[in-house]
Amino acid sequence: MIDVRKLVKRFGLKTVLRGLDFHVEPAGPPEIAPVGLREAHGAAEVRRTLGVVSHLPLLYADLTAEENLRFYGRMYGLPGLDARISEVLDLVGLSHRRHDLVRTFSRGMQQRLAIGRAVLHDPQVILFDEPYTGLDQDASAMLDDVLRSVATLGRTVVMTSHDLARAEDLASRFDVLSRGTIAASAGREELGGTNLLAFYRQALAG
Repeated sequence: MIDVRKLVKRFGLKTVLRGLDFHVEPAGPPEIAPVGLREAHGAAEVRRTLGVVSHLPLLYADLTAEENLRFYGRMYGLPGLDARISEVLDLVGLSHRRHDLVRTFSRGMQQRLAIGRAVLHDPQVILFDEPYTGLDQDASAMLDDVLRSVATLGRTVVMTSHDLARAEDLASRFDVLSRGTIAASAGREELGGTNLLAFYRQALAG
């Protein structure tokens, strides 16, 4: 589902990824043909298979919650958009604020809506970059439920997180990123009696 080879990323003079190799098997039966990002005609197709949640919501502040979802739904050409918007707003607990401007939302509510936007088009792969940032306890529990629900649908979820306890509870595979490379990888069954914190510390010590 995801195959990254020799990935390098720099911010100015600072290199944050150093020849990263990363491979993720699909969570369920493959439903899409692999498309190389280097192929100009395939980039748009790849983007349609992705949902992304970063630590910043990146929403349109002067649109309502419903209008934000409608804008993205139209971009993806989703059929039955009204029903899907209602379903997603229910999922993230924002039905009662659907007509309110996003600039009136708390940080946690904006993150809820960003999660709704990411799953709106039912993508095959969802990328979460520190998605729990700014979420209160109830919103964090909601995100746990969203992650479990998309996993049961056979979707592939990749998440970066500093919350090892939550990662240990949710994930089926763990990769420790250190100094721009993956220092260690293990599936849940490979950890055996070792908890994730001990695995993390061993990876960094090595």
